[in-house]
Amino acid sequence: MLCAPITSQMAACEALQSAAKSVEEMKREYQRRRNFVIERLNEIGLRCVHPHGAFYAFPSIKNTGLSSIDFADKLLKEKKVAVVPGVAFGEDYDEYIRISYASSFMNLKEAFERIESFVNPVREPRSLTATFSNGVNSVRSPS
Repeated sequence: MLCAPITSQMAACEALQSAAKSVEEMKREYQRRRNFVIERLNEIGLRCVHPHGAFYAFPSIKNTGLSSIDFADKLLKEKKVAVVPGVAFGEDYDEYIRISYASSFMNLKEAFERIESFVNPVREPRSLTATFSNGVNSVRSPS
C-alpha cells in the first residue's frame, strides 16, 4: 500500500481548513468582474441581464444587425477579442454571444474598450459649421 508523504497530507489538511477565506475572496472578485461586464455591455448597447451561475454573460447583439457568427468573426479579426457565437448553443440563440469573465479584470477592461469601439465606432463629423456675429455661416471639413 502506498501512502502520501506526511508533508503533503498536512498541506492538504491546511488547505481544506483555511480555504474558506480564499473562496470568499474569489467569489467577491468574480462578482466584481460580473458586475463590470454586465454594466459595460448595457452601456455599449448590448442588452444583458445578470447571470446566476458560471462565468459567462449572454448579451443580445440583435441591434447590431449581425448574426452571432458574423459578430464573433469580425470582432476577433478586427479587434482581437474572442467571444462564442450564440448559435453554438442552438439556432434560437443567433442574436446572442457568450462572453467569459473568467479573465483578469485588466484584460476585461481592455476587451470592453475594444468591444465598444467595434459596436459603437467613433464617427467624425462630415463638416463643422460656425455662425459668426454677422450671420454668415462658415463650413469647413474636419482635418
